[in-house]
Amino acid sequence: MATGHPSTNDKAAALLALHDGPGFVLPNAWDAGSARILEQVGFPAVATTSAGIAWACGVPDGGAIDRDTMLEHVGRIVAAVGVPVTADLEAGYGDTADEVARTVAGAVELGAVGGNLEDAAQGRLFELDEAVERVVAARAAAPRGTFVLNARTDTYFTGTAGDPFDEAVERATRYVEAGADCVFVPGVVEAEAIRRLAEAVPGPLNIVAGLANTIDAPTLFSLGVTRVSLGGSLARAALSGLERAGRELLETGTLGFLDGVIPYADLQRRFGS
Repeated sequence: MATGHPSTNDKAAALLALHDGPGFVLPNAWDAGSARILEQVGFPAVATTSAGIAWACGVPDGGAIDRDTMLEHVGRIVAAVGVPVTADLEAGYGDTADEVARTVAGAVELGAVGGNLEDAAQGRLFELDEAVERVVAARAAAPRGTFVLNARTDTYFTGTAGDPFDEAVERATRYVEAGADCVFVPGVVEAEAIRRLAEAVPGPLNIVAGLANTIDAPTLFSLGVTRVSLGGSLARAALSGLERAGRELLETGTLGFLDGVIPYADLQRRFGS
């Protein structure tokens, strides 16, 4: 574990301050090693990815990992880096608001200074009042200023009886009123819709790049987005590289996949510091 790290409160303040700037990219790590690399690249904060962690465990994303296992992986990532870490807590790993609070408290205990909380589970949106109650419970478990709460609404992912834009704005407004510091709206792919969301959401807007949305970060910032995350995209890139290397090795026995890789000694030095 690295030493001389800032205090947890300092990390929370640093992460929150990023939301007051012109926009920032928040990369998603799936294990301690990937988090260390991203820190060394120069990112001022790192997020975890539930998808990447699930895939690293050999299971699909979306609830296959239980709370204790997910928090164990989050803890390893937090312990490996000195920058602030915000955790992907999916829908809170519980049917009740009290269980959501328990999950957030567990992340805080591990040193995470932020977390995502989704408003959908098993392919359906929570009723709005229930979703708000869960945000309130998360906020109570981690007071403002000590934890950056990113409330995610899946109106575009799961679908809704009404207009997904209008419902996203309504939910975002309620979540900010309930204590969220930022609002995450994944699944939006059109630049004009993103611009309108940034104008309508009463707080910093988080958009995921590299999933259905291929708009680059500078363009998203120009549309009014504050926080750009990657979800499982970096993990997908790493696993895709592994698959390409495996296919080459199996089919031709050649080692072209080693061109440009980080030398063994360099990785030893990086992870030994």
